[in-house]
Amino acid sequence: MIIIQDKLVSDALLEENFICNINACKGICCIEGDMGAPIDGSEIPILEKIYPLVKKYLTNEGIAAIEAQGLYINDVENNISTPLIDGKACAYIQFDSMGNAKCGIEIAYEEGVIDFKKPISCHLYPIRVSKLPEDSFEALNYDVWDICKDACVLGDKEKLPVFKFLKEPLIRKYGADFYEELDQAYEYTQKDKL
Repeated sequence: MIIIQDKLVSDALLEENFICNINACKGICCIEGDMGAPIDGSEIPILEKIYPLVKKYLTNEGIAAIEAQGLYINDVENNISTPLIDGKACAYIQFDSMGNAKCGIEIAYEEGVIDFKKPISCHLYPIRVSKLPEDSFEALNYDVWDICKDACVLGDKEKLPVFKFLKEPLIRKYGADFYEELDQAYEYTQKDKL
C-alpha cells in the first residue's frame, strides 16, 4: 500500500494491468453479482433529477425494477446501491446492437441528454473504494473478478496499469493533483525495476 494524500492505494493498482474488453466480456459486470453498483450519497439527488431523462434508455425490466424498488436501495451490507432486475442485472442496464450490456445513464450522457456520466463506482471499476471506520482514510483496492480475465489479458498485452486505464474516473473522483501524485509514485517504482 502507498499513501497518496489521505488515500491508501493498493500496490495492485500500479502493478496489475487492465483494459476493459467489452467485446469479449459483453459487459457481464453489469449483470453478474449479488448486489447493485454502490451509490455515493451525493449521487442520490442526481439520480432523482436525471431519472425522467434516463428512463427511455432503460429496458422495460429495468424500469419495472426501479418503480418497484426505487431509484436506489439499501443493499444486504446496508450500503446504498442500484436496484437489480430479479436479483441479477443492474436496473439501469441497456444492451447495444452487439448484445453488450451498457449503462443506460452513460448512454444518455453520451447523447448529451444529461451531464452525469454514471455512478462513480461504475466509472472506477475495477477499483473499489472503502472507507476505513477507524480513521478518515479511504482505501482504493483492485477488485479481482474472474469475469474480467479478458480485461487482464488485454491490459497485459498493452502493458497498461489499472490506474492508468482509470485516469479519467480517478481525476473525476479525486482531482488532477491526486492522479499526478499517483503517477509519480508509479514512475518511482518503475525506476526500482530497471
